[in-house]
Amino acid sequence: MSVETRKETLGFQTEVKQLLQLMIHSLYSNKEIFLRELISNASDAADKLRFEALARPELLEGGDPLKIRVSFDQDARTVTLEDNGIGMSRDEVISHLGTIAKSGTADFLQNLSGDQKKDSQLIGQFGVGFYSAFIVADQVDVYTRRAGASASEGVHWSSKGEGEFDIADIDKPERGTRIVLHLKAEEAEFADGWRLRNIVKKYSDHIGLPIELPKQQFGEQEQAAEVEWEVVNRASALWTCPRSEIKDEEYQEFYKHVAHDFENPLAWSHNKVEGKLEYTSLLYVPGRAPFDLYHREAPKGLKLYVQRVFIMDQADQFLPLYLRFIKGVVDSNDLSLNVSREILQSGPVIDSMKSALTKRVLDMLEKLAKNEPEQYKAFWKAFGQVLKEGPAEDFANKEKIAGLLRFASTGDASGEQSVALADYVGRMQEGQDKVYFLTGESYAQVKNSPHLEMFRKKGIEVLLLTDRIDEWLMSHLTEFDGKQLVDIARGDLDLGKLDSEEDRKAQEEVAKSKQGLLERLKGALGEQVAEVRVSHRLTESPAILAIGEQDLGLQMRQILEASGQKVPEAKPIFEINPQHPLIEKLDAEADEERFADLSHILFDQAALAAGDSLKDPAAYVQRLNKLLVELSA
Repeated sequence: MSVETRKETLGFQTEVKQLLQLMIHSLYSNKEIFLRELISNASDAADKLRFEALARPELLEGGDPLKIRVSFDQDARTVTLEDNGIGMSRDEVISHLGTIAKSGTADFLQNLSGDQKKDSQLIGQFGVGFYSAFIVADQVDVYTRRAGASASEGVHWSSKGEGEFDIADIDKPERGTRIVLHLKAEEAEFADGWRLRNIVKKYSDHIGLPIELPKQQFGEQEQAAEVEWEVVNRASALWTCPRSEIKDEEYQEFYKHVAHDFENPLAWSHNKVEGKLEYTSLLYVPGRAPFDLYHREAPKGLKLYVQRVFIMDQADQFLPLYLRFIKGVVDSNDLSLNVSREILQSGPVIDSMKSALTKRVLDMLEKLAKNEPEQYKAFWKAFGQVLKEGPAEDFANKEKIAGLLRFASTGDASGEQSVALADYVGRMQEGQDKVYFLTGESYAQVKNSPHLEMFRKKGIEVLLLTDRIDEWLMSHLTEFDGKQLVDIARGDLDLGKLDSEEDRKAQEEVAKSKQGLLERLKGALGEQVAEVRVSHRLTESPAILAIGEQDLGLQMRQILEASGQKVPEAKPIFEINPQHPLIEKLDAEADEERFADLSHILFDQAALAAGDSLKDPAAYVQRLNKLLVELSA
């Protein structure tokens, strides 16, 4: 190696120091994964070179085939990994190896639980797999030169993982990166050809570049050109191989490479389209949600290749936003090699591919739900709330998405979101033509809501919706399988054929007989209510609040208010149960001041039962205390 110049010692970013401590203390439960992480990075470097070389062919510097080489020296106790990819400049080395530049570093550190298995799964997501080298090495040296730079612009980075690193300029005739791991004494097992071959076959067989190992050991001083190398991986892009030739384990390892995940996917779909459009897709459903799933602006999308040439790491134009959790690759023969993000924004080819890929994902989820219900339960727990964004965003597939949704229900005492709309429809009573649901802040609140009293009496199932997105979802999902979806807390309850003619007549007669009480209540409550009426919902409670047909519900109001939006004022409808003893006593109350106090207490209690907060809690407490004093006198 030539003489080093412009040498300096720099400190790691604070987050890197913390990360290195975790690595050094064996954050990974499986130490051999360090090689997978480094090979994955080398593969990415080759992809980036291919892409930049589309516009600047001179970067290929003679056109030597792209490859990755892994060698070892048992005497020196080193493992060396070398690629001829894009390489790095001095500034890039400082940026990539001295800091965690990716946004979300703080989230990463906050998500660490202390559980080695769980924490190790976060590493790849945050793009910090390089530091896994310190699991097995007590010193790491990186020699690199960026493609297109002169031989004198090479860089040597070195660190013992103790809070700082050295960086110096060197001569490096060839582009790319060489990483030398000086193994800890207790990790000498990795300086072994058989061991390294097995790791490559186990974790990196799917890598589209040849990964070469020497047929025999050679020392650091020997020239690589004198060594006989052999390719130890498949060395062809997995998605280009026939499905019949790919094992499940290979699909799973490729997913881990693409998604930077350590768990197996729940499902995958590998498909080649020929005809008017030609492309290949390999799509995966992850087993768990990434940390930034609900950051709609976070990077997302599929890896895009054009005629097997890597183009883009996160092409989000091929799937709708509600499917942003899907990982995988798409390789097209119908796009230009110089395709840009701007070109990808629209056009018949992109639109056609997006439509087909979306349907393929939904079909994959349908198959998972039908054939592997336990796996689908895991999927729903991880991604259900994101899938609920679908009906509003994808009108063409609204019914298909609706069939994939799961809800809690009064028909399932477990409280889990396990009931499909098709299950509900299959259990509907004779004469029932609507799907009934109720939204609320928590399962306990909706399960015990007074709105359910009449439905319990008649044995009618009601879906219980408690996710914050549910009211918004149901404003777009208005029917399923020809059945209208009805919010039982909204408007005037109409059970259709489930109510007999005698029931309806009896309700009308009671409402007429209580007209005087309704007017007194409206006068006492004034502008707090839009209307006071006799309830058809209640059998046990004295009163309830209903929402106007066109008004925002409590969930939507809270979401909009939390986002700083001005929410139009909406007054609830106050409904009373004329058969309840409290209402009967209220009707008989001659003292108008006492009548008003009792009316306000009943109104506030109905608001609390609906999950709302009181506008004047102090007034409620004063009225209640006053009543208690009177009762105890």
